[in-house]
Amino acid sequence: MRVRALLAAATFSLVWVAGSSAVSSARAETSELRIAQQFGIAYLPLIVAKEQKLIEKHAATAGVNDLKVEWLRLSGAAAMNDSLISGGLDFATAGVAPAILTWDKTRGKTDILLIAALGSMPNVLTTNNPAVKTIKDFTDTDRIALPSVKVGFQPIVLQIAAEKTFGQYDKLDHLTVSLPHPDATASILSGTGGITAHFTSPPFFEQQLQNDKVHAVLNSYDVLGGPHTFNVVYGTKKFALDNPKTVDAFVAALDEANEWIKANPKDAAALYIAAEKSKLDPGFIEAIIRDPQIRFTTVPERVEVFVDFEHRIGLIKQKPSWKELFQPGLHARNGS
Repeated sequence: MRVRALLAAATFSLVWVAGSSAVSSARAETSELRIAQQFGIAYLPLIVAKEQKLIEKHAATAGVNDLKVEWLRLSGAAAMNDSLISGGLDFATAGVAPAILTWDKTRGKTDILLIAALGSMPNVLTTNNPAVKTIKDFTDTDRIALPSVKVGFQPIVLQIAAEKTFGQYDKLDHLTVSLPHPDATASILSGTGGITAHFTSPPFFEQQLQNDKVHAVLNSYDVLGGPHTFNVVYGTKKFALDNPKTVDAFVAALDEANEWIKANPKDAAALYIAAEKSKLDPGFIEAIIRDPQIRFTTVPERVEVFVDFEHRIGLIKQKPSWKELFQPGLHARNGS
């Protein structure tokens, strides 16, 4: 039995064979997978996997039969982390920057592991304030909407930009407020609610920029020096150890979803519209999917930029390599 357990564990990670991993591999895998997602085109691979039941398909191929996948909707990294740590979720989704924070804060406690990237795509800071051309022009009367202040992806990118501009990373923190992307978009377009700026992702910034009263202030690709992972999927290390086949099936489902999106952008746009009950034009969504800046991939990109910044300003105590952050199944995919 021990030999079989060791062989099963080795398919997931040779590093984890010692200790509890051999015992975990011998257990029956989970019969239920609870996944939470947020809003936007960034989550299209999950939407495709959900609608086409790709996770269930790959799980069955791996011998995990009758896997029940439950989908939840949460907004912001804080809500994701609370639910994951309390046991209400198996896989959370959030920006890579807050996921790194969670990895650091849970070390030796819950311990989380990043399962896969959800793709690389720019985020854009928009404003309906004609006086704001750069972040230097914001005043105390402005309010910048973000899904989750301080711990979210957008506020950390804003801090990186502020440090480059002002030499003070938290210079604009007092202007930020937590608001889901759909609500912030409605506020920016209507000019109500006191929101004058919004740091957001596709399709929200494209939707806003169609309005001639809204313009872009900065692009995250410019701030970080090129394309970068935006969102990731993460769970507890214990869940990953106990369910290696489910983890592999999940990543395989995302890979299939990504290839389908690239091959079928028109159909992917229609699927997104239907799943999100969106009133946006399908052609508009298709154009976003076809944007060469957007890469649907499970492979992480430029993660070290976030790690370096968060460690340097003291947000995280440990400075991990990307391999320490992500589950071993992704290492070979990244050419390492």
